[in-house]
Amino acid sequence: MVGRVICKGVMEPEGPVCLSDGQVYLVEMAKNRACVSLVDLKGHRHEIGRPGGRPNGLTIDGNGNLWIAGGENEALVCMSPNGEVLSTFFGPKNDPYLWPNDLAFGPNGLLYMTDSGILPDDFIDGQSIRNDYKSCPFNGRVFEIDPINGAILRILDNGLKFTNGIAFDSQDKLYVNETITGNVYCYDIFSNTTPTKTLFGNVIDGIPESFVGPDGMAFGLDGLLYCAVFGQGNITVLDTHGDVVDRIKTNGQTPTNIAFLEHEDHGAVVTDLGKCELEELNLPCGGQPLHKPLI
Repeated sequence: MVGRVICKGVMEPEGPVCLSDGQVYLVEMAKNRACVSLVDLKGHRHEIGRPGGRPNGLTIDGNGNLWIAGGENEALVCMSPNGEVLSTFFGPKNDPYLWPNDLAFGPNGLLYMTDSGILPDDFIDGQSIRNDYKSCPFNGRVFEIDPINGAILRILDNGLKFTNGIAFDSQDKLYVNETITGNVYCYDIFSNTTPTKTLFGNVIDGIPESFVGPDGMAFGLDGLLYCAVFGQGNITVLDTHGDVVDRIKTNGQTPTNIAFLEHEDHGAVVTDLGKCELEELNLPCGGQPLHKPLI
């Protein structure tokens, strides 16, 4: 399968969010951009605004405002559709965010965000990842956040090795992946005050010689989990038991995230860091609708 290239020249893209009219928001992580952009129906890129820092993740609320993981000084940023920064949150007072990575609203209207657990400049220089990435002192965390005031209500997990992608399934269970190990974890966060964590699956194929691991992910309406695997050049698909049932080749080796189309009943877009492009994959289903609460 060869993906149709929608847009080229998006610099180190991540966090795609598909709109009902077919346009796509994304973030561009490259230091000379560090912005939120909109790709229109003709494949043209339009810069929306700059939250500062190294924007890494993106989602949208019911008001149309954009929520960005990784603004200036490793912040969570809320931005209006015209690029105005509305709010900036820095995490726990005595233990601030290190690398806000990806985020998703839950069915309760709260925001859930991963923090990779290491400062970006301590881990990566441009696109070059430090050689000892497997043994870095990570403290990856998963936060439950009140988007009204940025208050952290719960730290759902910590000590993870580069926390990355995040998604809710149709049963309101939360899934988070860990890039260094390749593991995907499932959290039952609504049954108990202390969430129940289980190992769901793993997306790494074999024993890679270079940096490979899960990045952004999303659930399809078929109940399967579609995960972009950075360095592996594919979208790895896990069934409801966490078993690998497919590996869908992407145009480049460094896909960073996947988002299902909203204006079609099937298909998804994928961002690729190395190729600096947004591509479309012809998948057999649409995506699990994202939660978009009014804030």
